[in-house]
Amino acid sequence: MHALGLRYRVNVRPESGLRRTADIVFPRPRVAIFIDGCYWHGCEDHCRLPTTNHVYWSTKIGGNKRRDAETTASLAAKGWTVLRYWAHENPVTVAESIRSKVRDAVPSNVPAPDFGQSSP
Repeated sequence: MHALGLRYRVNVRPESGLRRTADIVFPRPRVAIFIDGCYWHGCEDHCRLPTTNHVYWSTKIGGNKRRDAETTASLAAKGWTVLRYWAHENPVTVAESIRSKVRDAVPSNVPAPDFGQSSP
């Protein structure tokens, strides 16, 4: 993302009163990005719960998914654009998607930064 001209903060709270840390934050356009691990966030394609302590892990992963939804809703209500990607997604594709969405989120009264040109 840095090579695409994006400047961002890593592992910060988008809102000081919200006890949640986003993986990547663009403060000015108010974009918070979460890269969710398949196991901990219950990816339908890759999360396989163990048979040992199945109830515990099922409850744990379900709670994580609920907290993710609450975090997204809370930040969206405060004017943030929340983007979520799976850790297994192609990093180049994710970076291009983020660049596009950050560009779209820049307020109209703020000069849009030059995000550079994408490579062929």
